[in-house]
Order: sequence, then structure tokens, then C-alpha cells
Amino acid sequence: MKPVMYSGMTIRTFFAVAVLALSAQGFAQLPPSVDGEPLPSLSPIVKRVAPAVVNIRVSMTVEAPSLYGDEMFRRFFGIPDTPQGRSREVASAGSGVIVDAENGYILTNHHVVENADKIQISLFNEETLDAEIIGSDAATDIAVLKVDPESLIEVPIGNSDIVEVGDFVIAIGNPFGLGHTVTSGIVSALGRTGISQNGLEDFIQTDASINPGNSGGALVNMRGELVGINSAIISRTGGNVGIGFAVPSEIAQSIMRQIVDFGEVRRGLLGVNISTIDAESAAALGSDVERGALITGITAGSAAEEAGLEVDDIIIGVDSKRIDNNRDLANAIGLKGSGESVRIEFVRGGQTRSVVAELGLQSAQQIGGTDIHPGLNGAQFADASANASGGIEVSAVEPGSPAAQRGLRAGDIITAVNRQPVQNLQELRAVAAGNRILFLLVRRGDRQLMLQIR
Repeated sequence: MKPVMYSGMTIRTFFAVAVLALSAQGFAQLPPSVDGEPLPSLSPIVKRVAPAVVNIRVSMTVEAPSLYGDEMFRRFFGIPDTPQGRSREVASAGSGVIVDAENGYILTNHHVVENADKIQISLFNEETLDAEIIGSDAATDIAVLKVDPESLIEVPIGNSDIVEVGDFVIAIGNPFGLGHTVTSGIVSALGRTGISQNGLEDFIQTDASINPGNSGGALVNMRGELVGINSAIISRTGGNVGIGFAVPSEIAQSIMRQIVDFGEVRRGLLGVNISTIDAESAAALGSDVERGALITGITAGSAAEEAGLEVDDIIIGVDSKRIDNNRDLANAIGLKGSGESVRIEFVRGGQTRSVVAELGLQSAQQIGGTDIHPGLNGAQFADASANASGGIEVSAVEPGSPAAQRGLRAGDIITAVNRQPVQNLQELRAVAAGNRILFLLVRRGDRQLMLQIR
């Protein structure tokens, strides 16, 4: 069962929580008190937090696919190689949270404002303001908006690191475009990964009711502090089944801080090539660990080399977080910022050790698909983090572009071209040069697939 994503005129992901209040209609009315004590109410918290949650309306222009977009079709019928689809404007709705009233900063999901031509927010008092995107990070699904800071109310940001399973939480958002709606539930699990097909993940899971339009809304604790930005659900039908996910506030705040301070996300880099290892493979290396991330290569001058890590070391923990596989390590390191210090727990020669590494900066070098092959037009490529297992990352794909039509998605990792392994952009360009047809071996989540590019 996969997470439900919505696109086009609907929201692709959502947020959560089960309604506590019962409607008086059709049910026996609750008494005003029990044993002389008034019934507990979430109303005081909601009154403080609701004015900081905004409704977001996004408009964008999309190009409808051409009837003659297929290359072989055009050649057979002699149609000129200039297919043009019709453009149309579409709208979608989501939610956001004011976290800095003085500067007018709003947190929301990347997917809510992706490809937006115009963004408007509606405040709790129904005032409408134009918003601009300060920065956005697809890997964590976090975006930062800015509006005129007059008469704004912010929500305090809490520490999501101290959230525990069983804690009560409240969510406020804009489901189905209805405006401010309050739901509630508990924290069902922490540190969830493998929810999306790509990206960096460390989700808070809640059991609450999740619906389209709640994406980017607030998940708050019983002190009225923001502990998460609601982002995704898992459902067989597209409706709520009580399994929702929020980006922890510590991650969202870190991304916002980097965007505001540097104008970009400066993600940390350990500088290793890794692969998942199991008990059988570990035994062959003289270790009795059940699982972990095996270091298969180390970049010269990297944080890993300076910390004293070596090839064949098995990483089993980062900052007390258990590492079971290469994805766990990629998440743990990629969610840290450049310059941060992390404690790496690893096994070498059957003995458990630990070192502290100061993370470097992931390369921001990107090239466009047109510089590689005409069939890759509309895609952006970057060297994949060496915290994964090497390759070339598809960092962005324009909807309706040749690259999109051929099946590429943002987050894909290209590991081989025409049966030749590729580890970086230079190798990709070298292999692609002079070839009219490319066969790309792509890693997408836990799957591998072959894409033909003409």
C-alpha cells in the first residue's frame, strides 16, 4: 500500500487527526460536567493557534499533452516536429503556518506551491494576501513563503525531538477548501521512512483524519506549539484510514533557517558510498551485526575520511538513531545541515566504535537535460549524494516535457546508461555523447527499472 498523492486541481498529500467532538444532532448530548468538574476542551489551544494557520490558493499554467506528441506517430504521418499543447490555468488549495510574524514567513509543503504562477493566502480573519516563494526543498517537502508582515499572528515552534508515541496532537488546515478546520488525535509512531518514492524522511505518524487540502497545515501539541507540518497519508482509496504523516518541526525549522540565511538548502555530506548489509554478509566480514550500512567507498578529503572511517566499516547508528540500511543512513545524514557534527556508531573487525564527524556540503552542481540528450529536455540532473550509493539524481522534471513523457521522475537515481555504470555527471555525459538511443537504469525507491530515451 502506497501513500496517496494528488496532482492537478487537487492536493497530492495531506495531514491528519481524529475529531474529538461529537455532533449533538443524532447523539445524546454530553453533560456540561462530570462529578462537578467541567469537561476538558481543546478550545483554548485552538483559539491561540488557529489565527496562525492560513489557507493557500495556488494557480498555475499547465500545457495539455499534444495529440501528436509521440515521435513515431509524427514521423509516420509527416507531421512537423513542433508539437504544441494548449495551455490552461488550474488551481489547487492547501494550508500553511505563520511561524515568523515579524518577517512574514510561512511554512508549507513543497508540493503545495510547486510550479505555482500565483500564490494567495487567506488569514483567519478572511483577509487575502499575495505570497511569494522564498525557497523550497523537494527532498523534505518543505517550502517557505513570505507575505506583508502586517497584523500577523505566529505559532511558537516546539521541539519535535521530545514528541512521544501516545502524545495528543491537534491539526488545523483547509480540507477540501472548506477553510479553517480542527481535528485531533495522537502520535502513532515516530521516525517513519519509506513513505514516498524519493526524498528524505523522518515522519511523525498520527492516527488522525486526513483529507485533501490539509497539506502544509499545522500539527501542534497540547501546549499549542508547532511540532509538525502535515504532508502525506497512506490509503487504498484516497480517503482517510487513520495513517497520516507530518514533517517534524525540527526538520522544517532547519530547512527554513537555511533558506532564509543562505537562499538555499545546504545539506550535509558524509562522503561515503554505501550498500545495505545483512547478517550473512556481515559474518563474511567478521561481524555479528544483523543489519546496517556497509561503507564501500570514501571520498578523499571528506568528513568520513577526516573522522577516520574506513572501507568495510558497518555504520549502525547516527546520533543514537539506529541505521538498518543505506536509506536510513541517507536520511540521517541528508536531514542534517552542512557544518553540523554527528556521532557515527560503526562496527569494525567485530568491535563497535564511534567517531564524531563534521559534515561537509553536498554539491549543488546541476545540468539540464538538453546538455545531455534531446530526449531529456525538461529535466535537471545532479550528482547523487554519496550518502546513498552513487549515481546521478534527477533533481527536477517539468510536467509535460520530453523527459516527463519518457517516464523520468524527480528523485530518480540513474546508475547506468547503455549497460555502463555511471557515478557522476561527467560520466553520464560521456556515455550519452553520440548515442541517439539511451537505456537508463533507474533506481526509484526500492525498485529498479529501465527507461528508453530517444
